[in-house]
Amino acid sequence: MSFAQTTSSELNNNATLDDLINYALSHKIDLKQAQLDKEIGEKEIASALSGWLPQIQATGSFAHAIQIPTVNIGGNDVKMSQKNNSALTFQAEQSILNPQLLQASRASKFIRQSNDLNLENTKINTIVDVSKAYYDILTSEEQIKIVNENITRLERQYAEANARYEVGLVDKTDFKRAQISLNNAKASLKSAIENRKYKYDYLKSILNIPTEANISLSFANQSMESNILLDTAELLHVANRVEYQQIQNLREIQKLNTQYQKWNFLPRLNAYANYGLNYRDNEFSNLYTNNIPSSNVGLSLSVPIFQGGKRIHEIRRSELQEQRLEMDLQNLESQISAQYSAAMSSYRANMNEWRNARGNMELSEEVYNTIKLQYDAGVKTYLELMTAETDLKTSQLNYLNALYAVLSSKLDIQKALGTVTSNN
Repeated sequence: MSFAQTTSSELNNNATLDDLINYALSHKIDLKQAQLDKEIGEKEIASALSGWLPQIQATGSFAHAIQIPTVNIGGNDVKMSQKNNSALTFQAEQSILNPQLLQASRASKFIRQSNDLNLENTKINTIVDVSKAYYDILTSEEQIKIVNENITRLERQYAEANARYEVGLVDKTDFKRAQISLNNAKASLKSAIENRKYKYDYLKSILNIPTEANISLSFANQSMESNILLDTAELLHVANRVEYQQIQNLREIQKLNTQYQKWNFLPRLNAYANYGLNYRDNEFSNLYTNNIPSSNVGLSLSVPIFQGGKRIHEIRRSELQEQRLEMDLQNLESQISAQYSAAMSSYRANMNEWRNARGNMELSEEVYNTIKLQYDAGVKTYLELMTAETDLKTSQLNYLNALYAVLSSKLDIQKALGTVTSNN
């Protein structure tokens, strides 16, 4: 299941499931945060790699000597400086060999992959959450239709029972029972409408829409039955799961960290160039009259010799962290297999429940229609008609609940298989 992301500032009226998903992929807070994390990661990479570029700095100084140092040369006291000294030095340094920069260069690819995977995982969860919320609302809408149909039948039956009572064909028990059933149906309708309101509010929270805003959904061409089928023979490949890829990515980063710890035995080699402006004079007013420049270029080499065994311990610690990530992969593979097995078992069980509920609903409709005809003919009692009515409503609601359970478990299977994706 794949969805192409489109940017939309507003949600259209009579929004379809695809409209909701595309809107959520552009507006959900979690996705915005994941996108910001990705941008932050790019800046962190750029910051780390900037060390390969020349590092240039300028340093200025001014000093006034209260007492000038003197030395005795050939029996004469000679002052070694002048009262006022000032300097401006420019220094450029270029890293040639630096373990930290080598590690940053190689790790940048995996850091980008990590941020992309985090964003993709958030998109997948969004698609699943929005789809479930949409189907849940669709189920509620169908339930309300069933309850309204039930109320219509009960109002008609109440009128018929009252008319029969008025002409003396039956006692008042029948129409009172009809009144009780009608009151219960209206109470059920009110509860269903309140429950639907919560489901709409939950969908708004996923879409990052204020709860006071109005949204309208389109259920045209949305046959829930047509969306329940799934290829149960499709094999599970744990490598398709984003979570598995995330840990693989962390393992590669950890391998680079181990290599970096080994690189710490290497020397640091830098090239540098300095240029300085130097000013000296006993009188401050003449200080910057004469410049005595200086410049030099060279190489600096730093060789770490002994650090108390720290590098050895860091290498070993990083290797142990690699082993732990390997165990995390094995553990996640077991969890994904169990998750897939649970989702598939749930889907098959829900399919059985749905088939059974569909059969019961068809039987209940047949039974109700038959008893209604017999009641109208005076063969069946009103109590039997009410029982058939209750069975019909219950079987219809059970059918809808079973249908939603199948759709929900189907989404769980697709998520477990790693087949829920979004096109960036």
